[in-house]
Amino acid sequence: MKIPQNTFRDALKAGKPQIGCWVGFASPDVAEALAGCGFDWLLIDGEHAPNDPRTALDQLRAIAPYTKTHAVVRAVEADVALVKQYLDIGAQTLLIPMIDTAEQAALMVQAMRYPPEGIRGMGAALARASRWNQVDDYLNQANGQMCLLVQVETRTGMDNLDAILEVECIDGIFFGAADLAASYGFKGESNHPEIIERILTGLAKVKSKGLAGGVLCNDKALNQRYMDAGANFVAVGVDALLLAQATSDLLGQYKRGVQV
Repeated sequence: MKIPQNTFRDALKAGKPQIGCWVGFASPDVAEALAGCGFDWLLIDGEHAPNDPRTALDQLRAIAPYTKTHAVVRAVEADVALVKQYLDIGAQTLLIPMIDTAEQAALMVQAMRYPPEGIRGMGAALARASRWNQVDDYLNQANGQMCLLVQVETRTGMDNLDAILEVECIDGIFFGAADLAASYGFKGESNHPEIIERILTGLAKVKSKGLAGGVLCNDKALNQRYMDAGANFVAVGVDALLLAQATSDLLGQYKRGVQV
């Protein structure tokens, strides 16, 4: 059996825009429904949603048959042991939040790779990642299919962005607008003009290094500005918010007495 190819990472390297959606319900049914919509990538959120390796595993399996959609897993923090668990259940692309320094980024690079290039713990025979030792030469093939995306989302992270961009083997930088806004004193104003300009400047720096830039934004016009600046993995919605908005709109039609 051949190792699954990380087509999402390959698309990013080729500069192809990848449109995604946040998955926060911790439900394999929701993940599968969204995969059926044809998103390029889906983010299984383990930071703000009630996910852990076991629930993430269920969603990875739900998304897997939809080969045009790639599953990205976000860990709750930059933890080496947790990275090991997510990789072992079969995630090939991780999004790591709250990266403020080059040293933190470098540790995550190490955590995602087997020795001697990294420090990922051995034990693939017990893991879905190797299909329980049925993937040919998994231990020597795995490093080549990993994709590491790190989140820069604080004033400190932005101050250290140039240094973070010098860390080898990072595939992309995701700018977390909500946390950035709070860090700069604009809590709840992720689309504040100052924050937008900082993200645009950051995306241009990321692009100049040949790396992928990412954002989460549901404003189409603003997303276009971000993409023009270099963003090529863009999440355009969040499952919970989409459901709440759609059902609120539906209910509103009846509450207002509109005939449909």
